[in-house]
Amino acid sequence: MNTWATWTTQGILAGHGGVRTVEIGVIKGDLTVHTMWIDGEARLTVQYSGALDWFTVEGSPVAATDEASAREVHQRLVEAVKADVEAVAPQG
Repeated sequence: MNTWATWTTQGILAGHGGVRTVEIGVIKGDLTVHTMWIDGEARLTVQYSGALDWFTVEGSPVAATDEASAREVHQRLVEAVKADVEAVAPQG
């Protein structure tokens, strides 16, 4: 039984609102979203595609009791990044 998993989605063109991060505020442009599920949490990070630095998405970590729910959190964040709103970690 897996107790951790990761997902990465590259080349997301952020909508008008971008993504709010803990470290540097809102970032926009060509982004990569990475989610790590461990210890019942989905830990969400984002970076400018091709860059080295990762930034914590505002509201991360998110409770995720199993791998499927963590994968859903990742996909919801990817969709939020594409939308014309300021994306943050999806809750519940």
